[in-house]
Amino acid sequence: MHLVTFRKGRSQGRVGAIWHEAVIDLAGVAKDLAVQRNEPARGRGFPKTMLELVEGGEAALARAREAFEAGQRLVDAPGSDDLAARRLAYPLAKVRLLAPITPPRNVFCLGRNYADHAAERGAAVPEHPVYFTKPAACVIGPGERVTHHAVTKELDYEVELTAVIGTGGRDIQRGHALRHVFGYTVINDVTARDLQKRHGQWFKGKSLDTFCPMGPVLVTADEIPDPQALAVSLRVNGQVRQSSHTSKMIFPVDQCIEVLSQGLTLMPGDVIATGTPDGVGAATGNFLKVGDRMEAEIERIGVLANRVAAP
Repeated sequence: MHLVTFRKGRSQGRVGAIWHEAVIDLAGVAKDLAVQRNEPARGRGFPKTMLELVEGGEAALARAREAFEAGQRLVDAPGSDDLAARRLAYPLAKVRLLAPITPPRNVFCLGRNYADHAAERGAAVPEHPVYFTKPAACVIGPGERVTHHAVTKELDYEVELTAVIGTGGRDIQRGHALRHVFGYTVINDVTARDLQKRHGQWFKGKSLDTFCPMGPVLVTADEIPDPQALAVSLRVNGQVRQSSHTSKMIFPVDQCIEVLSQGLTLMPGDVIATGTPDGVGAATGNFLKVGDRMEAEIERIGVLANRVAAP
């Protein structure tokens, strides 16, 4: 499933799934199915947020799949024009997509996880995964504006495959690590390079408000059995700046999870951004400017588009 958190009008964010050019309201369809079965009202509840769905484990995911399959049939059926009025599905163009998991519990990130990127930054290939964090408060969704804060003159982009933890755990073995992944999305690890250099570490330069675009969808792990088999790219104003492949990661996703979880409990809803390939603005001098449009794309997930805006 290509899961989304979406908003219709002024409503709160709701959990949906994309099918063709429609967003199926999974809670709406699940409730409709429950009414058809005459289930008691207290048994009709569906996760209100993506985090609740992730935390709900296999039982919640099974309910989501059932609703998705029923929603597919509704969208594909002749005379489906009344689905929006029934609050079961909406045209994709008529809803606003938010960050898929809003907010995540923790935003863990990998640095220097592609050899070409380490080389372009003049850094040695690390012997062990290099981790840092971004605050969940800086997460924004597709189409939202990335602020070019006045404090930086070197605003940069980084497209990154991101794993969302479904089953928590500590001391996870590499051979079992991918079983702990609920799904995958895209993060653009926006960075103020001058702040990164000024403060001698990565947190400040990567944590300003709006510096973590995420989306557009959360693809369930069953649709991406091998996260090391995906093309990765980023465009600025249509010009390709980054073009690589997740097979080039120094530390693949399962190893990143294994090492991060050593002595540290990962929780459902934690996200792990797995590093960026070469082609960043810091290496070329092509930093972002107000008005620039970024398109971070990962195969089988989609395009995360955001524009840079003045403060």
